[in-house]
Amino acid sequence: MSLPHLQTYAQRALRHKNPAANSFLRQSRGKSQILPSAWMSPPQKTFSPSSDVVGPFVCLVKTHIDIIEDFTPSLVAELQALSAKHDFVIFEDRKFADIDRQLVHLTNAHPVPGPSIITGLSSVGLPLGRGLLLLAEMSTKGSLASGSYTEAAPNETTAEEDFLVLTPGVGLDVKGDAMGQQYRTPREVVLESGCDVIIVGRGIYGKDPSLVDSVVAQAKRYREEGWAAYLARIKPL
Repeated sequence: MSLPHLQTYAQRALRHKNPAANSFLRQSRGKSQILPSAWMSPPQKTFSPSSDVVGPFVCLVKTHIDIIEDFTPSLVAELQALSAKHDFVIFEDRKFADIDRQLVHLTNAHPVPGPSIITGLSSVGLPLGRGLLLLAEMSTKGSLASGSYTEAAPNETTAEEDFLVLTPGVGLDVKGDAMGQQYRTPREVVLESGCDVIIVGRGIYGKDPSLVDSVVAQAKRYREEGWAAYLARIKPL
Protein backbone atom coordinates (compact mmCIF):
# COMPACT_ATOMS: atom_id res chain seq x y z
CA MET A 1 0.00 0.00 0.00
CA SER A 2 1.20 3.51 -0.78
CA LEU A 3 2.14 5.74 2.10
CA PRO A 4 -0.88 7.90 3.08
CA HIS A 5 0.85 11.17 2.27
CA LEU A 6 1.59 9.97 -1.28
CA GLN A 7 -2.09 9.27 -1.99
CA THR A 8 -4.65 11.86 -3.02
CA TYR A 9 -7.03 13.24 -0.43
CA ALA A 10 -9.90 11.51 -2.27
CA GLN A 11 -8.13 8.13 -2.06
CA ARG A 12 -7.51 8.55 1.65
CA ALA A 13 -11.11 9.61 2.30
CA LEU A 14 -12.37 6.27 0.99
CA ARG A 15 -10.86 4.44 3.95
CA HIS A 16 -10.64 7.09 6.66
CA LYS A 17 -13.11 6.44 9.48
CA ASN A 18 -12.76 9.55 11.63
CA PRO A 19 -15.62 11.96 10.73
CA ALA A 20 -13.61 15.14 11.26
CA ALA A 21 -10.64 13.94 9.21
CA ASN A 22 -12.94 12.55 6.53
CA SER A 23 -14.69 15.91 6.29
CA PHE A 24 -11.40 17.57 5.43
CA LEU A 25 -10.34 14.88 2.96
CA ARG A 26 -13.69 14.92 1.16
CA GLN A 27 -14.17 18.68 1.02
CA SER A 28 -15.46 19.35 -2.47
CA ARG A 29 -14.36 22.98 -2.44
CA GLY A 30 -10.83 21.62 -2.46
CA LYS A 31 -7.54 23.09 -3.55
CA SER A 32 -6.76 24.42 -0.09
CA GLN A 33 -4.78 23.15 2.87
CA ILE A 34 -4.59 26.46 4.69
CA LEU A 35 -5.44 26.86 8.34
CA PRO A 36 -5.30 30.58 9.30
CA SER A 37 -4.28 31.07 12.90
CA ALA A 38 -5.68 33.85 15.10
CA TRP A 39 -2.36 34.61 16.72
CA MET A 40 -3.35 37.98 18.18
CA SER A 41 -6.05 38.90 20.73
CA PRO A 42 -8.75 40.11 18.37
CA PRO A 43 -12.04 41.59 19.47
CA GLN A 44 -15.10 39.56 18.56
CA LYS A 45 -16.33 42.31 16.23
CA THR A 46 -13.34 41.74 13.92
CA PHE A 47 -12.80 38.00 14.35
CA SER A 48 -15.98 36.88 12.58
CA PRO A 49 -15.54 39.30 9.64
CA SER A 50 -11.91 38.24 9.17
CA SER A 51 -12.98 34.57 9.20
CA ASP A 52 -15.60 35.42 6.59
CA VAL A 53 -12.92 37.07 4.43
CA VAL A 54 -10.54 34.09 4.45
CA GLY A 55 -13.31 31.48 4.49
CA PRO A 56 -13.45 30.89 0.71
CA PHE A 57 -9.71 30.16 0.59
CA VAL A 58 -9.09 27.86 3.55
CA CYS A 59 -9.98 24.37 4.74
CA LEU A 60 -9.90 25.02 8.49
CA VAL A 61 -10.04 28.03 10.78
CA LYS A 62 -8.04 27.85 14.02
CA THR A 63 -9.46 29.71 16.99
CA HIS A 64 -8.30 30.64 20.47
CA ILE A 65 -11.65 31.48 22.02
CA ASP A 66 -10.02 32.20 25.36
CA ILE A 67 -8.10 35.19 23.93
CA ILE A 68 -11.09 36.90 22.30
CA GLU A 69 -11.27 40.21 24.14
CA ASP A 70 -15.05 40.59 24.27
CA PHE A 71 -16.26 37.02 23.81
CA THR A 72 -19.98 36.31 23.92
CA PRO A 73 -21.79 33.06 23.03
CA SER A 74 -23.00 34.66 19.81
CA LEU A 75 -19.49 34.24 18.36
CA VAL A 76 -19.89 30.45 18.48
CA ALA A 77 -23.07 30.65 16.41
CA GLU A 78 -21.42 33.08 13.98
CA LEU A 79 -18.44 30.77 13.43
CA GLN A 80 -20.66 27.74 12.96
CA ALA A 81 -22.66 29.65 10.35
CA LEU A 82 -19.47 30.68 8.54
CA SER A 83 -18.23 27.09 8.66
CA ALA A 84 -21.38 25.97 6.85
CA LYS A 85 -21.25 28.91 4.44
CA HIS A 86 -17.63 28.39 3.34
CA ASP A 87 -17.24 24.67 4.07
CA PHE A 88 -14.34 24.94 6.50
CA VAL A 89 -13.65 23.00 9.70
CA ILE A 90 -13.32 24.80 13.05
CA PHE A 91 -10.25 23.89 15.11
CA GLU A 92 -10.10 25.24 18.67
CA ASP A 93 -6.49 25.30 19.85
CA ARG A 94 -7.13 24.52 23.51
CA LYS A 95 -4.42 21.98 24.38
CA PHE A 96 -6.51 20.63 27.23
CA ALA A 97 -8.22 17.39 28.17
CA ASP A 98 -11.97 17.73 27.83
CA ILE A 99 -14.02 18.24 24.68
CA ASP A 100 -17.49 17.30 25.80
CA ARG A 101 -18.64 20.94 25.76
CA GLN A 102 -16.64 22.12 22.76
CA LEU A 103 -18.81 23.20 19.83
CA VAL A 104 -16.01 22.71 17.30
CA HIS A 105 -14.89 19.98 14.93
CA LEU A 106 -11.32 19.56 16.20
CA THR A 107 -9.36 20.21 19.36
CA ASN A 108 -5.88 19.12 20.45
CA ALA A 109 -3.95 17.68 23.36
CA HIS A 110 -0.40 16.95 24.46
CA PRO A 111 0.33 13.19 24.49
CA VAL A 112 2.38 13.51 27.68
CA PRO A 113 -0.17 11.57 29.82
CA GLY A 114 0.07 8.57 27.49
CA PRO A 115 -2.71 6.46 25.91
CA SER A 116 -5.24 7.34 28.61
CA ILE A 117 -5.76 10.80 27.17
CA ILE A 118 -6.72 9.27 23.81
CA THR A 119 -9.10 6.81 25.44
CA GLY A 120 -10.78 9.44 27.57
CA LEU A 121 -11.21 12.03 24.85
CA SER A 122 -12.34 9.56 22.20
CA SER A 123 -15.06 8.18 24.47
CA VAL A 124 -16.60 11.65 24.51
CA GLY A 125 -15.55 13.09 21.17
CA LEU A 126 -16.08 10.26 18.69
CA PRO A 127 -19.85 9.92 19.29
CA LEU A 128 -20.08 13.64 18.48
CA GLY A 129 -18.01 13.30 15.32
CA ARG A 130 -15.10 15.24 16.81
CA GLY A 131 -11.43 14.87 15.97
CA LEU A 132 -8.35 15.06 18.21
CA LEU A 133 -4.92 16.32 17.19
CA LEU A 134 -1.85 15.18 19.11
CA LEU A 135 0.82 17.83 19.59
CA ALA A 136 3.82 15.80 18.54
CA GLU A 137 6.10 18.80 18.01
CA MET A 138 6.10 22.58 18.12
CA SER A 139 7.64 25.19 15.84
CA THR A 140 9.21 27.40 18.51
CA LYS A 141 12.98 27.45 18.90
CA GLY A 142 14.24 25.20 21.70
CA SER A 143 11.01 23.20 21.98
CA LEU A 144 11.36 20.02 24.06
CA ALA A 145 8.71 18.33 21.92
CA SER A 146 11.17 16.76 19.53
CA GLY A 147 13.23 13.64 18.88
CA SER A 148 11.99 10.53 20.67
CA TYR A 149 8.96 12.43 22.03
CA THR A 150 7.79 13.30 18.52
CA GLU A 151 8.46 9.80 17.25
CA ALA A 152 6.49 8.22 20.10
CA ALA A 153 3.41 10.45 19.82
CA PRO A 154 1.66 8.53 16.98
CA ASN A 155 2.20 5.28 18.89
CA GLU A 156 -0.25 6.44 21.58
CA THR A 157 -3.07 5.10 19.40
CA THR A 158 -3.49 2.31 16.86
CA ALA A 159 -7.03 3.24 15.88
CA GLU A 160 -6.04 4.81 12.57
CA GLU A 161 -2.86 4.35 10.57
CA ASP A 162 -3.57 7.33 8.32
CA PHE A 163 -2.98 10.45 10.41
CA LEU A 164 -3.67 13.93 9.14
CA VAL A 165 -0.59 16.06 9.71
CA LEU A 166 -1.03 19.76 10.54
CA THR A 167 2.10 21.88 10.63
CA PRO A 168 2.46 25.34 12.24
CA GLY A 169 5.22 27.83 11.59
CA VAL A 170 4.65 28.19 7.84
CA GLY A 171 5.83 31.37 6.13
CA LEU A 172 6.95 32.52 2.70
CA ASP A 173 8.78 35.72 3.56
CA VAL A 174 10.65 35.23 6.83
CA LYS A 175 12.48 32.39 8.57
CA GLY A 176 11.88 33.44 12.18
CA ASP A 177 10.81 36.20 14.55
CA ALA A 178 11.75 37.79 17.86
CA MET A 179 9.42 35.43 19.75
CA GLY A 180 11.41 32.35 18.73
CA GLN A 181 8.99 31.19 16.04
CA GLN A 182 10.66 29.33 13.18
CA TYR A 183 9.12 29.27 9.73
CA ARG A 184 9.25 26.83 6.83
CA THR A 185 7.75 27.24 3.37
CA PRO A 186 4.63 25.37 2.18
CA ARG A 187 6.83 23.37 -0.18
CA GLU A 188 9.11 22.29 2.64
CA VAL A 189 6.31 21.07 4.89
CA VAL A 190 3.90 19.66 2.27
CA LEU A 191 6.22 18.14 -0.32
CA GLU A 192 9.28 17.28 1.76
CA SER A 193 7.66 16.44 5.11
CA GLY A 194 4.28 15.04 4.03
CA CYS A 195 2.14 17.65 5.80
CA ASP A 196 -1.59 17.84 4.99
CA VAL A 197 -2.53 21.23 6.43
CA ILE A 198 -0.34 24.33 6.72
CA ILE A 199 -1.01 26.64 9.66
CA VAL A 200 -0.39 30.29 8.77
CA GLY A 201 -0.84 33.26 11.08
CA ARG A 202 1.18 36.41 10.42
CA GLY A 203 1.77 35.40 6.82
CA ILE A 204 -1.93 35.93 6.07
CA TYR A 205 -3.09 38.49 8.59
CA GLY A 206 0.06 40.61 8.84
CA LYS A 207 -0.24 43.30 11.48
CA ASP A 208 -3.81 44.27 10.66
CA PRO A 209 -6.47 41.62 9.83
CA SER A 210 -8.90 44.39 8.89
CA LEU A 211 -6.95 45.08 5.67
CA VAL A 212 -9.23 42.90 3.55
CA ASP A 213 -7.41 43.20 0.22
CA SER A 214 -4.09 42.23 1.78
CA VAL A 215 -5.56 39.32 3.74
CA VAL A 216 -7.30 37.92 0.65
CA ALA A 217 -4.17 38.29 -1.47
CA GLN A 218 -2.02 36.47 1.06
CA ALA A 219 -4.62 33.73 1.60
CA LYS A 220 -4.69 33.11 -2.15
CA ARG A 221 -0.90 33.13 -2.28
CA TYR A 222 -0.52 30.50 0.43
CA ARG A 223 -3.34 28.40 -1.05
CA GLU A 224 -1.61 28.33 -4.45
CA GLU A 225 1.81 27.53 -2.97
CA GLY A 226 0.44 24.79 -0.75
CA TRP A 227 -1.66 23.16 -3.44
CA ALA A 228 1.22 23.19 -5.93
CA ALA A 229 3.35 21.38 -3.37
CA TYR A 230 0.57 18.84 -2.77
CA LEU A 231 0.21 18.13 -6.51
CA ALA A 232 3.96 17.66 -6.77
CA ARG A 233 3.84 15.25 -3.83
CA ILE A 234 1.20 12.95 -5.30
CA LYS A 235 2.55 13.11 -8.86
CA PRO A 236 3.41 9.58 -10.03
CA LEU A 237 7.14 8.89 -10.19
